[in-house]
Amino acid sequence: MQRIISPSILAADFSNLKAACKMINRSEAEWIHIDVMDGVFVPNISFGFPVLEAITKYCMKLIDVHIMIVHPEKYVKRFAEAGAEMLTFHYEATENPDEVIDLIRHEGIKVGITINPDVPVAALKPYIDKVDMVLLMSVFAGYGGQKFREESYDRLKELKSMVDELNPACLIQVDGGVSINNAKKLFDHGANVLVAGSAEFNAPDPKEMIRKMLL
Repeated sequence: MQRIISPSILAADFSNLKAACKMINRSEAEWIHIDVMDGVFVPNISFGFPVLEAITKYCMKLIDVHIMIVHPEKYVKRFAEAGAEMLTFHYEATENPDEVIDLIRHEGIKVGITINPDVPVAALKPYIDKVDMVLLMSVFAGYGGQKFREESYDRLKELKSMVDELNPACLIQVDGGVSINNAKKLFDHGANVLVAGSAEFNAPDPKEMIRKMLL
């Protein structure tokens, strides 16, 4: 089964994002994860388009963008132009997920959909056969460094069953509280892509931590 680490740049040193990108380029991580928050859908604000564009200049890995914003349909084209290669939006942030999926497809990039821990996994069922990836949040979107929610394993198992039935090619990503202590269990439960920020960028050797999380 495919196993990918997508380091979250949100946990990097913002004063030297170029160095963080170069570290990821040299590591076994295949993706780089960029969290975009608007201060409305989530009570925090992070990166905008200029930062995303700057990161794409230096990072040679797949640009994995998670947008935590209201009205995502308004910004799909702009994110694609800024360099997003996988664009994941929140089911809860739009009244018409199908419209957002179609808009992302139209831009020729991969599409992901995600939910917070308080949304039933079954809510994703109508969309699984239309997307390239489902992101299962194992903390509430909006803050880095939160503790992993243990009920996420059961939610992951439920999601994996739906994906196997409806779209076996669809990747499953997990984001929130991911570390060396739970990476193997998450992969074993069906995750394909793990997002980790603090666990990697706070490690003495981030590249080695990435390598160990893939074992």
